[in-house]
Amino acid sequence: MLELFGGVGAPRKALINLGVEHKSIDYVEFNEKAVRSYNAMFDNRYAPQDVRGYDLKPDILVHGSPCQDYSIGGKQYGGNVEDGTRSSLMFETIQIIKNLGVWQPQVVIWENVPNVLSKRHISAFNRYISDLKDLGYTTSYEILNALDFGIPQNRRRLFAVSCLDGSVFDFSKLETTEPLHLSNYLESSFDDKYVLTQPSMIAKLPGSKKHPTFNGMLEEITTHALTITTKQLRCPNSGVIKVSDDTYRILTERECWRLMGFADDDFDLALKEHPGIKGKLNGTLYHQAGNSIVVQVLESLFKLLFSGNYDSGVMQESLF
Repeated sequence: MLELFGGVGAPRKALINLGVEHKSIDYVEFNEKAVRSYNAMFDNRYAPQDVRGYDLKPDILVHGSPCQDYSIGGKQYGGNVEDGTRSSLMFETIQIIKNLGVWQPQVVIWENVPNVLSKRHISAFNRYISDLKDLGYTTSYEILNALDFGIPQNRRRLFAVSCLDGSVFDFSKLETTEPLHLSNYLESSFDDKYVLTQPSMIAKLPGSKKHPTFNGMLEEITTHALTITTKQLRCPNSGVIKVSDDTYRILTERECWRLMGFADDDFDLALKEHPGIKGKLNGTLYHQAGNSIVVQVLESLFKLLFSGNYDSGVMQESLF
């Protein structure tokens, strides 16, 4: 496997959960703190490697290039290579595949926000698919929600699966699971730092009489969380939990990691690497959770790929 824009290693965690013997041929991540968490979780000490020097042909390449310039919540600068934005880095993946030559991966998986398919950004997605087609890949895509894979988080993300053997990945064959209740992911106790006291946040709480001036209201969550974001002290966020009649709190860092599919042991290793400041929210661990991919969604994708029964036999309708 090649992991590009690898974050804290959700693809590798998914393979471990499935019991699949694997080797991460290379891992690339520009965020130094994410690299430190990854190394701690997987007992690695990663240094840059040239994948072209390997004799083993990689099976899978997974990349989730930065989504900020596609996201509705961002400035939507775009993602075409000439835009020079963070999201245009997905075309660096294309160049890496070209450089691999005969060692091209059999499958390429790309994850990003659904807004990639909007009128404003569809040209970049079309170009991505076209460039992969020129390299011999057949691409299919689907918007998947973590709620359908056992995780109580309403997180919709676009997944594009590109196959080198001409197969068309059939998303309808994915194994789905009803989500557990959110309460299964919450900590039994929490520190006061998670209780909302900021006037700007209190003004946006459910039932607040003060009309908010920015981005609507905060939403109380009971059965499932909203999309886990990189920050919780903002509106909108991943939702707030009612503690008492007039008191609400945000999700803890550990809860966010759980809702991305990571085990507490993973979180503890990352926390040891990034302990933060006592009494303060740990922005690093929130950021790493919000930027990751839900592990259980990847598990389902990998499981279908490894079954060998993923080809629909039908070409997906062209976006062009």
